[in-house]
Amino acid sequence: MFKKILIANRGEIAVRVIRTCRRLGIPTVAVHSDPDIRSLHVLEADDAVATGGRTAAESYLDLEKLIDIATERGCDAIHPGYGFLSENARFAERVAAAGIVFVGPPASAIAMLGDKMASRKLAETAGVPIIPGGTDPVVELTEARAAAEAIGWPVLVKPAAGGGGKGMRIVHGEAELESALKSSRAEAMKAFGDDRVFIEKYIVRPRHIEIQVIADRHGNVIHLGERECSIQRRYQKVIEEAPSLALTPERRAKMGAVACRLARAAGYVSAGTVEFVMDGEGHFYFLEMNTRLQVEHPVTEMVTGLDLVELQFRVAAGEPLPLAQADLVLNGWAIEARINAEDPEKGFFPATGMITRYAEPREPDVRVDSGIHAGSLVSVYYDSLLAKVIAWGETREAARQGLISALNGYHVEGVVTSADFVNRILNLAAFRDGKLSTDFIPENFTGARALEPPDPEHLNLLALTSTLVYHCRMGLVRESLRPMVSPIGIRPAEDRRHDYIVKCRENTFCVSLEGNAADGRWRFVVNDTGYDVATPPFEFYRRRLKLTVNGETHRFILSYHGNFIAAAFCGINRVFEIYTPREWELAAWMPAPREKADHKAILCPMPGQVVDIRVTSGERVYRGQEVVILESMKMESGVASPRDGIVGAVRVGTGDAVDTGDVLIEFRQPAGR
Repeated sequence: MFKKILIANRGEIAVRVIRTCRRLGIPTVAVHSDPDIRSLHVLEADDAVATGGRTAAESYLDLEKLIDIATERGCDAIHPGYGFLSENARFAERVAAAGIVFVGPPASAIAMLGDKMASRKLAETAGVPIIPGGTDPVVELTEARAAAEAIGWPVLVKPAAGGGGKGMRIVHGEAELESALKSSRAEAMKAFGDDRVFIEKYIVRPRHIEIQVIADRHGNVIHLGERECSIQRRYQKVIEEAPSLALTPERRAKMGAVACRLARAAGYVSAGTVEFVMDGEGHFYFLEMNTRLQVEHPVTEMVTGLDLVELQFRVAAGEPLPLAQADLVLNGWAIEARINAEDPEKGFFPATGMITRYAEPREPDVRVDSGIHAGSLVSVYYDSLLAKVIAWGETREAARQGLISALNGYHVEGVVTSADFVNRILNLAAFRDGKLSTDFIPENFTGARALEPPDPEHLNLLALTSTLVYHCRMGLVRESLRPMVSPIGIRPAEDRRHDYIVKCRENTFCVSLEGNAADGRWRFVVNDTGYDVATPPFEFYRRRLKLTVNGETHRFILSYHGNFIAAAFCGINRVFEIYTPREWELAAWMPAPREKADHKAILCPMPGQVVDIRVTSGERVYRGQEVVILESMKMESGVASPRDGIVGAVRVGTGDAVDTGDVLIEFRQPAGR
């Protein structure tokens, strides 16, 4: 096939490609920037070459440097992964010109399908249903207004180049159109170097469904079923699954045939994804075609039993596809959760730092595609995606429960992640019942907090687990202080009943337990509900704990939070305050905690670069108003004022690098102070 592969990427996709290469016996060459010198993909590859530089532009986007490395190392093919240069037609051209195989579609297909308007025109010509709207760019406000009125409000202002939701604006009426047009153009120019935009109909509460296709150089094109990708935040996918509840076999065949027709019309080769939106009546419309491997490709692999990366290699080597459309069999269900370095409790701001502890679940039918390990540095320079956790089951519910269990055992320390947030989504009744749309998160969450209250049974289990760890820890402390006396005739303290009052936010639990850590058998009563608990021998400093409760195995993530215990389970992350009855009685006499002091300045919430300052000294600002825009991990985030006030001094400038806790803006203090 190939004698050596250069992987022009980083993180979990680079590790994923290495895994297939290793199975096929193909040596791999990884590239890395300066911050990535100890990254997992560097350790996993057979060879690794430093590109130099810190930013993507200095490393993973420097196409000439990558081609030079491939040539020097004797590589006869380059796999671009996804992101970076994977959909760059010029890179594909330059790779081919250097006599190296680009593992992906031809440059002509990338160029055509990467332009939103050109791909719409191609789809229309090929008889693929497209969202009502124009196929030409709008320049003047009058053109945009006419286009919007022709198709009806609401509409979507959409950049012609690029993707990922950048520059897209939903416009509900004429009054919003002018500002949306300006801001969409400005963001598109900044993100893609192309300010062309067009107008299309906005489909209210759609489902996002995509079809995986693969084509060879011999004219064979097949589809591998669909993926449901409706769970999104800011147009970025969060959870994906295959197949989709919304598709019947007949509709799957129809959408698959349409996707293959578009691929043939584009002269497509390799793996690609045709994305559609589907309205409430089941009508589907072409959205775009991604000319690369998708982040969510593992769910397709798990229900088809195919290795898409291997198929990419075989097609790139000139081999025909090893199966026909009639050979495709979908088996069971798979669901994937993306784990990002971001803090849901702080507006999903990107999080950075060193991974200090890392543990993956090891369960049947669970797969983890990860780009990190203990010691990995998560920096501001690249995408926030750390890993993907995927579970397979014979049914959707089996896959859902398997993924919940896997996430309960997935553990990262040192960097805040979205693991609990995605786990919370999986536990919502709306997700369980398949009530999905691209509006799922805003309809079910306020910020990172779900509108649906936590399952009382889950809270009981969290209170039980926290109390068990606290009780055993205190028992060890008591034992270490016990005088050396004969235990003959004394009943072990652990065998007696112990009562605790456990507080967590607005919930209070009465917990009693009897048992002995030596044999790992316990009897709990939590608010009048009984539980038989079995524990394996465990060390009390461990962050993960596996318990068998009433015959079912559960995993919990635990840590000490001062004198209290923080516990996470099924997407619920809480701090539990544990008191003896006497301590609880005395706590009522404790003084109330002091209120936090007034904010005197606006502090930087994350590392990044200042790209815009929206206030000046002396200007009045209001609570929640965005005052500074930061760029981190390829995303722009606004920093909001924590209170009303008058700006005293702006302590940063555009282009400045800032770190967490740096003072961005100081408020003017009242006169006389």
